[in-house]
Amino acid sequence: MKLPRRRFLHLATGAAALAAVSPIASAQTYPARPVRVVVGFAAGTTPDIYARLIGEWLSERLGQPFVIENRPGAGANIATEVVVTAPPDGYMLLLVAAPNLINATLYDKLNFNFIRDIAPVASIGRTPFVMVVNPSFPAKTVPEFIAYAKANPGKIIMASGGTGTLTHVTGELFKMMAGVDMLHVPYRGEVSALTDLLSGRAQVIFTPIITSIEQIRAGRLRALAVTAATRLEVLLNVPTVGEFVPGYEMNGWVGIGAPKNTPTEIIEQLNNAINAALADPKISARLADLGASVLALSPADYGKIIADETEKWAKVIKFAGIKPE
Repeated sequence: MKLPRRRFLHLATGAAALAAVSPIASAQTYPARPVRVVVGFAAGTTPDIYARLIGEWLSERLGQPFVIENRPGAGANIATEVVVTAPPDGYMLLLVAAPNLINATLYDKLNFNFIRDIAPVASIGRTPFVMVVNPSFPAKTVPEFIAYAKANPGKIIMASGGTGTLTHVTGELFKMMAGVDMLHVPYRGEVSALTDLLSGRAQVIFTPIITSIEQIRAGRLRALAVTAATRLEVLLNVPTVGEFVPGYEMNGWVGIGAPKNTPTEIIEQLNNAINAALADPKISARLADLGASVLALSPADYGKIIADETEKWAKVIKFAGIKPE
């Protein structure tokens, strides 16, 4: 059946108008069903705890379940690929952590480009690390440690939770900026690395504060410095690495991302909701328990951090010649 020209133009105009407003309409009703938050780490890990904490808050405030889906493996690349290939409708999100930014350089061939394919939604917090040694180690300060390392090149064993992990590249950043040579020994996770540090089989590790704070307080480990830009209340008497190695700063960043082309209105809605969560004293206190400080940012500002950190770790990985195992 052939439509009259005027009728055809009327229908075409209506269809175009409907297509133009559909993203806004979907944003106004978002979320209308459960939202999946994909986490590239096992249940019970620190990133998983972040996701569940924010997911529970969003579920209560936005009226739909935010379901945490753990997809560990390949340094979080499996989880990232799941989200990259998902429809950009706001119903599948990614828990973004430092390994996502490290992997951009660590892996030669990925099926995605993280900065291009994941839209920044909101930052949750930043987690500084602490440089700790066995109490029997002769150095009691960072300058003494650097002097000892330069006098004994390649003899200090620097433990990490695995090749290419944040505990590894944080140490490599120190090696690069302090001009020291240490022997990196990767372990199957931070617990194993800390066990050997406690026994004296390893001498130093750069580790999240939450994983070592009790050992530091008990005197079983000695904290030489924190990796934040300023001293931390939880370890107020411990200096920063940057006080002795100018410019040194390292934080583990955690946030939320979405597939590219997710409607701006949905991203803004999620950003506002997550920033409101970070303003909740209960949420900020829980993050402090994890050794993190809240960081409420706009999507654009969070995107800049992602780009800057990706570039930073690229330099370290290339300097150290790190290859994935």
